[in-house]
Amino acid sequence: MALQGRGGLGTPALLIRGLMRFTPPTFTENFMIQAIWQNTVIAQTGTFETVEGNKYFPANSLDMRYFQPSATHTTCSWKGVASYYDVVVDGQVNKDAAWYYPATLKAAANIEGYVAFWRGVQVKDAAQGEP
Repeated sequence: MALQGRGGLGTPALLIRGLMRFTPPTFTENFMIQAIWQNTVIAQTGTFETVEGNKYFPANSLDMRYFQPSATHTTCSWKGVASYYDVVVDGQVNKDAAWYYPATLKAAANIEGYVAFWRGVQVKDAAQGEP
């Protein structure tokens, strides 16, 4: 017998014959956010996913003029292999400042192809100008 549910940290996602497995919490948001680097909006969306505190933007929300593929790849045990973009604004390069999972593992299917940021890229609520 299986029980399924979703919720905050530590909430069982699946209980089978006494074996618990936990699904990290994810949230779908619906308000406008922006990714900004060097005072330039490099991505903007009203639909995104939040996983482990990172906001993941749909790929079609990126202004691709500011992104160059990177050769960097890393592996997450539950999301899969990440690929990276360098962010380039006015000739200044922010190496590997954006990452995404082109083919996620099952547990992270909601962020497949979505892009998150770090290394000084600010993610803000567009309406309030708040990170």
